Amino acid sequence: MLDVTTRRAAADALWTAQRERSPIDPLTESYPGIDVVDAYEIQLLNIRRQLDAGAGVHGHKVGLSSPVMQQMMGVDEPDYGHLLDTMVHSEGEPIEIARYCYPRIEVEIGYVLGDALPGENCTVEDVLAATEYIVPSIELIDSRIRDWKIGLADTIADNASSAGVLLGAARRSPAELRAAGVDIADIEAVLYTGDTEVARGNTSAVLGDPTTAVAWLARKVASFGVKLQAGHVILPGSCTRAVDVRPGDTFRAEFAGLGSVTARFE
Repeated sequence: MLDVTTRRAAADALWTAQRERSPIDPLTESYPGIDVVDAYEIQLLNIRRQLDAGAGVHGHKVGLSSPVMQQMMGVDEPDYGHLLDTMVHSEGEPIEIARYCYPRIEVEIGYVLGDALPGENCTVEDVLAATEYIVPSIELIDSRIRDWKIGLADTIADNASSAGVLLGAARRSPAELRAAGVDIADIEAVLYTGDTEVARGNTSAVLGDPTTAVAWLARKVASFGVKLQAGHVILPGSCTRAVDVRPGDTFRAEFAGLGSVTARFE
């Protein structure tokens, strides 16, 4: 475990890397004693800087929500990061690649909460009752760690490698999806560039049911005195592999029974 001064130094290094688009060596190499508690505290230091500068919390994202990624990182639960209102993009505006170090996109559904979630005892049923609607989404991820050479503490400290979110226009409540015969835990998702398929997946890849990931998140953040509030967007984890993006790329993610979302990059 790191002391307070060392945590601050690590946070400063990530902060500079993000602002200057100048990646750094893994924190797990530079600070060999770093653990998960340190990493979350480092994440919060930089989130607080942005909140102090006027940003607002727009929601949260869950990472490492697939068994494959957990096995790769040697963990048995997901991690999480913050979504700030400064990270929200629109389908109508291209995303400037030069703002990022190593941008990639992930395809996932999003939960928009109509009510706050309970904390330590939150269940899947609580999440479905509190969700105003489900949306198609693309998460923009990035790493301020050189060449994506990340360990668990690296990605947690780096806001779970989150960089942005883009929501599609479709808005379907859990009840509407159920009435239409759409199972949130079994939605096929396909990512295209033009007519070419780039990646394919299913929401079942997210802990077997992405709603489970949202309930996990509500319980997890409750241990830090945080609640998931009405209006928050929650990204439960990716249906597909991450895909690198370059200037001029346009991607369209289509979700069976839900809708689509398009991201353009310049």
